[in-house]
Amino acid sequence: MAVDSRIEAFLIGEARLMDENRYAEWLALWAENGRYWVPCNADDGDPATTVSIIYDDYERLCQRVERLASGTVQAQQPAPRMRRILGGFETVDGDGVETTVESNFILAVARGRSKEIWAGRTTHRLRCHGESFRIISKKVVLIDLDQELPILQFLI
Repeated sequence: MAVDSRIEAFLIGEARLMDENRYAEWLALWAENGRYWVPCNADDGDPATTVSIIYDDYERLCQRVERLASGTVQAQQPAPRMRRILGGFETVDGDGVETTVESNFILAVARGRSKEIWAGRTTHRLRCHGESFRIISKKVVLIDLDQELPILQFLI
């Protein structure tokens, strides 16, 4: 099903904030009961009982953002240049208050002379918040989640 243009604009804006390392603004998009999940080995496991690359509640997400913003993350020095391309937006379900949207992404990360390409599918659960939205949950399924991956020292 087609995605509301406001939701598509919101998700593109979220991507821009991550790419530009605008951590506080990105965190402000989240509901205080939000969950951020990047599964490992299987995209349909239970994050409470299986190993995940990332499984953060809002408090842990705040800690992650604080650490990234502090400048003390060695892998972030100098800060990587990132750009992601989003597409394939699809509304999975929605009731007018909450909406689940899936999309594909390709993320290029350049740091010094090295470049990495990340790709996958993201599922966002969004709740209406005034004229905008808040992220209730975000699940990022990497296409190579069952392979050895470098440490994620940025927001995916």
